[in-house]
Amino acid sequence: MRRRPATAQEAKALSHPLRLRVLRLCGQQELTNKQLADRLDRDPGTVLYHVRQLVRAGLLEQGPVRASDSGALEKPYRSTERSWWLGAPEEEVEPDSPLAPVEAFQDELREAGAGSVRTVARFSLHLSEEDLAELDRRIGAVLDEYADTEHQRLDRPVHGGILVIHRMAE
Repeated sequence: MRRRPATAQEAKALSHPLRLRVLRLCGQQELTNKQLADRLDRDPGTVLYHVRQLVRAGLLEQGPVRASDSGALEKPYRSTERSWWLGAPEEEVEPDSPLAPVEAFQDELREAGAGSVRTVARFSLHLSEEDLAELDRRIGAVLDEYADTEHQRLDRPVHGGILVIHRMAE
């Protein structure tokens, strides 16, 4: 797959931190709505609302129905992995949507604990628009290379991260 701008529906689905956490969790393993609600410490009805938003946008799909340990039928969900390949939408859908990944990351980091941090790199750089585009391209290429070969490392521990480049306030 290659990057493309997110549609309005996809951008809206990706504009909420809880939906981003659901995507991350369902990218690691298939989870039912109840399992997601338990993991996220949220009401199952609230989680189901967000799951349905992701399903409608094509970012989450229902896996095969399975029987639980008690014999009840469960509907697990899994990430379609399309969200990785989505770029910024052609038009802004939600004003605070660029902050949703940061909020989701903060929640994930708090859950994992301070001891989980492997690398921290804060920086400020003076960049022209061309420099910024080149930095984006180079970092994106490295991350895309790892995303393309992720299926080869599923037996290894999962690591998360976030890279945010923003213009500093003057």
